[in-house]
Parts: sequence; structure tokens; C-alpha cells
Amino acid sequence: MNLDLTDKNAMVCGSTAGIGKATAIQLAKLGATVTLVARDEEKLKETLIELSHDKGQKHNYFVADFTKPDEVKKKSELAASNKTFHILVNNTGGPKGGPIFSAETDEFEKAFSMHLICNQILVQAVVPGMKEADFGRIINIISTSVKQPIDGLGVSNTIRGAVASWSKTLANELGQFGITVNNVLPGFTATDRLEDIVGNAAKKMNKTEKEASDFMKSIVPARRFAQPGEIANAVAFLATEAASYINGINLPVDGGRTKSL
Repeated sequence: MNLDLTDKNAMVCGSTAGIGKATAIQLAKLGATVTLVARDEEKLKETLIELSHDKGQKHNYFVADFTKPDEVKKKSELAASNKTFHILVNNTGGPKGGPIFSAETDEFEKAFSMHLICNQILVQAVVPGMKEADFGRIINIISTSVKQPIDGLGVSNTIRGAVASWSKTLANELGQFGITVNNVLPGFTATDRLEDIVGNAAKKMNKTEKEASDFMKSIVPARRFAQPGEIANAVAFLATEAASYINGINLPVDGGRTKSL
């Protein structure tokens, strides 16, 4: 099985923490040269140091704020003009929680822009190079809400579904060029965002955060939360040559929590 990513260039968004950071680290271990993307330059510099250079890679980064699509467009196009990106990992922090009925309309607009619009901008920047290379992997880290909406995440459920449909359409269009487009759907994963979700659940259930956390673990067949590296392993596999005939799928990595097939 060919899991070697030597001579492949990867752009990884949201790569200074959680799943994005773990993904960047794993891709580098497999030999990819990684371009980190996030809005905090100091954290980008810190993450850069943690990436493997065992195969002579020269990793780099660029700063971009996904609340500013024009900035994302300018920076990503510049990066893609300097090298061919074979792998794009779209990963952006989720919208704040809350019931969908009480969400303000601008919450949907902001989330749509940060997720779908910025994803589209990044794809348009890197796909020409992927076509020339006859190799491309576009992997979107979204949510199990694509298969089963999550209570209390109304805006997120809506936007994640839009990204999934966008992704499937894109997979149909780009498959002929050796480019695959897939979605990874993390379950409960030990990140800062999960801490917020646990806190909100505790308030809603009128329980302590530990009690809320224990309950959430109890509805996962694995009876635990995932570590970011476990999600990153799935992303990394989809980025390799070994996954060349896997296209247009939603892959839950959730310990079996999602009830649908």
C-alpha cells in the first residue's frame, strides 16, 4: 500500500490547533511538504517547528483570516503561483452553538462565507495545478451533523450540510482529472471546541461538566472521545495514492456514534 507523500505539497487550513494541527503533523510524517494556514502568526511559527523534516521538506505558512475571503483569495493565489499543491485540507472552526430558531441571519451569512465561500476560493486557487499534475486530494473536515443533525448546533448543521453537497458536486466534476474530493466527519474529539460543547451541554442538562462529558462518552460505542490524531489518520489516508478510487464520500470518524449507515 502506497502511503508515501514524498514530493507532494499540502495546504492545511486551521493548522495551529486540534485536528488541523494533527493533520499537518501526520502529512509531514508521510513526507509531504506542508503549507500551514491560520490567522495567528505566532502559533503558525510554533507549529512549523513541530513538523517532521525527515525527508528534506521545507515547510512554510501564510497568515489568513477566514472572516476575510478577499484576504484568503489573495494569499492562496499567491501561494499557488509559487508551487503546485497536490493536497488541500479545508478546515475551519465551527460556528457558535445555539438553537437554529434563535440564530440571527448574519450568523448564517458569516458561517457560509467562512466555510463554503473560502473553501471555493481555495479550490479555485489549487485545482489548476492539480489538473496539471494529474493528482489531487481535496479533503474537507466537517461534521457528523451531515448525517445526523446535532442538537444545539443549528447554524453549524445548516452550513456543514451545504459544504457536503458542494463537495459531492465538486467530486463529480473533478474525478476525471485524478482529483478526489472527500469529507471527513469527526465525532466528539478532544479539542477546544469540544470543551465549549461540553460546557453548553452541562448548562442545558443542569449538570456538572464532568457529568455532561461522561454522558456524551456513554452514547459513543467506543465510550471515549477521539484524539485529534485519530481524525488526522483518516485525513492522511485519503490524501495518499492508496485512496485513489475513494471519491465523493462522507467518512464518519466517530467511534460508531452516528446511527445512520
